[in-house]
Amino acid sequence: MTGRITGLGGLFFRAGDPEALAAWYKTHFGIETNGAWPQEAGVSVLGLFGKDSDYWPRERGFMFNFRVEGLDALAARLEAAGIAVERNPDWDMPEIGRFARIHDPEGNPIELWEPAG
Repeated sequence: MTGRITGLGGLFFRAGDPEALAAWYKTHFGIETNGAWPQEAGVSVLGLFGKDSDYWPRERGFMFNFRVEGLDALAARLEAAGIAVERNPDWDMPEIGRFARIHDPEGNPIELWEPAG
């Protein structure tokens, strides 16, 4: 099929201090911002929520969701770096995976998702 979407090409958003935020993402996730970020093949979700949803803070228009491998190890590393990691057993779904949440230094919500299987 031609003329189709083949994946997420990028995510663009404004930051109060782009350089500092870029350094935070590189330090804690190994993500190079404003450059190519090679990813492993996997599922991506375009999730649309109603304006009244409380799935993440209402004052934020979006929430990152990063697919991860080794959620417990990543959470421990983030906590050791002084980053609060929120876990809730109600978020985990055996058929979908396990979840944790953090916020970046500018308050942007980030969901960490370890897919099932």
